Amino acid sequence: MATENPGQATQPGPADDPLPEAIELARGAADAGLGLKLLGGLAVRVLCPEFPPRLRIGQDMDFACLSKGRKNVAAYLEKSGCQPDRRFNNLNGDRQMYFTAPSGRPIDVMVDRLTMCHTLDLRPSFGKLPLTIDAVDVLLSKLQIVQLNAKDARDILHLLSGVPVSAAGAPGPAGNGSAGNGPAGAGPDGGAVIDSERFAKLLGADWGWWRTVTGNLAKLPALAAEQPGLVPPAPPFDAIAQSRCLLELAESAPKGVKWKLRANVGDRVRWYELPEEVDH
Repeated sequence: MATENPGQATQPGPADDPLPEAIELARGAADAGLGLKLLGGLAVRVLCPEFPPRLRIGQDMDFACLSKGRKNVAAYLEKSGCQPDRRFNNLNGDRQMYFTAPSGRPIDVMVDRLTMCHTLDLRPSFGKLPLTIDAVDVLLSKLQIVQLNAKDARDILHLLSGVPVSAAGAPGPAGNGSAGNGPAGAGPDGGAVIDSERFAKLLGADWGWWRTVTGNLAKLPALAAEQPGLVPPAPPFDAIAQSRCLLELAESAPKGVKWKLRANVGDRVRWYELPEEVDH
């Protein structure tokens, strides 16, 4: 991960913010009936629009789409002025596509799944929100990182500060403010929620996921205490309280036979993958 130079000349400013361009692409796709959803740090910003943004020079744009609509999404991006990496897309397009936006920013489009330390299947809740993948999937995409860094911890704490943990379609805690990204959100008021049912089901089925996610959630109180700037000012929700709620859900979730067998092996065998950077 590149480190920003503290010099004034290299400080990111409005021209370095990829969010307006990313939202324009996502909204245009939604208007055209296509599934192109933001993920990663930009999705966190859409879900938590009132919090201070995390900007860095040269930031790329991460999206997801479904395999059944992949060709239409690729055609839409090209029509929008994005240049495809045809060789990469021909070789890897069933899993990932790569484009360069009109601004020159890189665009990664994950197809069906996000594969890093663990594999997150995006299909079950892909259509819940109009501009981003489901809020719980944004959170899980960060919590599945074994070697958690300050950037990802900040995104996790922002999500838990701005989006309530609740069963999808059930009322969340009071104070949900502007979390969410449109009328098609998962909550009853059109806002996003961190779907506790999907969270518990995934962790109860896969010990590796459970091991990484619970380990990261357990780190959050110390990280927030050591680096208060990771938590946004005056949040509507208590991120640490919500992290404890998720830990309790992970512990109480019904565990399958496969989970229990893998738990018996424990940390003696590595339970995660080491993601590699893909050359474009």
